[in-house]
Amino acid sequence: MAKSGAEIFKAYDIRGIVGKSLTEERVRQIGHAIGSEARDRQVKTIVIGRDGRLSGPAFAEALSQGIRASGIHVIDIGQVATPVTYFAAHHLETGSAVMITGSHNPPEYNGLKMMLAGETLAGDTIQQLRLRIEENRLHQGEGSYQQQDVREAYLQRITSDIRLQRPLNIIVDAGNGVAGALAPVLYRRMGCRVRELFCEVDGQFPNHHPDPAKPENLADLIDALQKTDAEFGVAFDGDGDRLGVVTKSGQIIFPDRQMMVFAADILERHPGSQIIYDVKSTALLASWVKDLGGEPVMWRTGHSFMKAKLKELGAPLAGEMSGHIFFKERWYGFDDGIYAGARLLEILSRVDNPSALLEALPSQPSTPELHVDCGKEGAQHSLMASLTERARFHGAKDIVKIDGLRVEYPDGFGLVRASNTTPVLVLRFEGKDSKSLKRIQHDFRQALLTVHPELTLPF
Repeated sequence: MAKSGAEIFKAYDIRGIVGKSLTEERVRQIGHAIGSEARDRQVKTIVIGRDGRLSGPAFAEALSQGIRASGIHVIDIGQVATPVTYFAAHHLETGSAVMITGSHNPPEYNGLKMMLAGETLAGDTIQQLRLRIEENRLHQGEGSYQQQDVREAYLQRITSDIRLQRPLNIIVDAGNGVAGALAPVLYRRMGCRVRELFCEVDGQFPNHHPDPAKPENLADLIDALQKTDAEFGVAFDGDGDRLGVVTKSGQIIFPDRQMMVFAADILERHPGSQIIYDVKSTALLASWVKDLGGEPVMWRTGHSFMKAKLKELGAPLAGEMSGHIFFKERWYGFDDGIYAGARLLEILSRVDNPSALLEALPSQPSTPELHVDCGKEGAQHSLMASLTERARFHGAKDIVKIDGLRVEYPDGFGLVRASNTTPVLVLRFEGKDSKSLKRIQHDFRQALLTVHPELTLPF
């Protein structure tokens, strides 16, 4: 593969524009590299799945050809949510899977998320696939191919374990992503009354973008909740590994507050457990976990980093502000928005007014995730290095450097980190009141403009 394709090999996955940076031939080459790496790890079989994007079937065929060319067997589970592909790796005992997905990116994108021998590929291991192709270090062989449907096994595994105390009346907005084919089925089997919003799988995403992290994508769900007798709503991203939650009155319960509900539930059964959360999460989550007798652990943003930390610590739960929630208790430790939704339904079925419980969770003034464009690829990392070296934050009680700079103040926090996927700085702010929030933002504005006076800041 020509070196010009290097930009598709990202920190957490492989991702590019269909027909341009990501072609069928390139996917076949990547499949050959994945199969070759699998052979070196003594893996014999890889599960492959795909989301609802229009390029999915052709890419699945190319990926399968590439993997089999290395002598590795392929089990194709068809069009499914990303977590169903992870589930299949456990259920079919392969420990290895590749999901063809563009996640929450626009329709012209697609990509690959990869797991080999139980390890989610990230960072250097993804770059090693690129080097294999460039150096032609590829095994040759003839792997077999079979198709298998694991959706029923996935549904049964969840419904055999999760029980509702009463039927719930909910709305599911899948944004025409692949979760729409499965989540309503699951929740009805659990006993819910389900209204479907954009649950027809359509890779063009004709109604709104499937990314529940952005409030504008939840406008239709909020409107539907106000016009019906539904108790609350859930939403999914394009490949079903992230969960959005909206109350009856239209309040968005962001994932760091969802984590409060899940942590409280798990700590009842596993007192003193470690609960992992990412650097973008509210400071209220740590104090919430401590008050419940748990041990909060802050860690790096990124689903692969979270899974690795979960495995290292043996913790029952981890979660990110972006919506990736990882249950190890009663589940397998991978991020699964559909399963997280089922666990939320189980908890909320114990109360008469789910929205009241959700809205009573602690909160304080905060910003959503803010992005500062740094221009060209890599610029965000050099800017972050300068900031770490030169910035001074007056009145800070602690500066956490596990992933960028999270500056903790007595009355809030500010975060700046380099994105691992696009040339931007990611920021988030929180304060005990609007005055604190503005002061912390002012500190960060001064620090950033001292290092790079030409930056355009969104705060």
